[in-house]
Amino acid sequence: MHTDLGNYRKSYEKQELLESNISDNPMEVFQKWFHEVDTNFDEGETNAMTISTLGLDGFPKSRVVLLKKYTHEGFIFYTNYESEKGKAILNNPKVCLSFFWPKAERQVIIKGNAEKIAPNMSDGYFESRPRGSQLGALVSHQSEVVENRKVLEEDLRQLEEKFEEKEIPRPDYWGGFIVKPISIEFWQGRPNRLHDRIRFTINDKFDWVMERLSP
Repeated sequence: MHTDLGNYRKSYEKQELLESNISDNPMEVFQKWFHEVDTNFDEGETNAMTISTLGLDGFPKSRVVLLKKYTHEGFIFYTNYESEKGKAILNNPKVCLSFFWPKAERQVIIKGNAEKIAPNMSDGYFESRPRGSQLGALVSHQSEVVENRKVLEEDLRQLEEKFEEKEIPRPDYWGGFIVKPISIEFWQGRPNRLHDRIRFTINDKFDWVMERLSP
C-alpha cells in the first residue's frame, strides 16, 4: 500500500496572534480562545482534548478525553483511576494536553502535572451525570479485556435493576484529575507556514514568562 498525501495543503489566513493583543496570563488567553471557538466556530465538542501519558510499558500514548472544567489552577477531566490512563498518570504525573480547533486554525499545547482532585469534587460531578453515564462507570473495568459486548450489556441490565429508583454511588476508582500547567503554548495558523506560536512558561517565582517561538 502506498498513499502520497504530499498535496494535502491548506493556507491558514483567518486570524493572528500578537504579543500586543493578548493577556500576560495564559489562563485568561485560554478562556478567551475557548469562548471564541465555542461561540463562533462549529467545532463539535470544543472541550475535546488529547492527553498524552507515559505508560507503564514505557511507551507514550495519546487519547481524546473531555475537559470538564478549567480554573486559574488548571484543567479538570474525569476518568477511571484504574484504567491504563489512570495508572499511567498515577505512576508518572507529567502529562501533555492538546486542543486542536481546525476551523479556527488554532492549537493549544499544555504541559503540566496531574493530580487527583478532592473526593467531594468528584462526588459533585458524578451526581450531575445522567444515570446512564453513572451506571457506565460502574459497569466498565476500563482498559481491561472483555469477552464481548453482551457481557457489558448484561452487567448494565443487572445494575439497572439493582439501582432502580435508588441513588447510584460514585465508585472509589472513578474521579477527577486536575492538570496544573507549567507551560502553555498557543498556536495560530498563518499564511506561508509562518504560524504564530506564543509560549508561556512558569518560572521559579511562579510568574508566567511569555516567549515567541519560531514556526
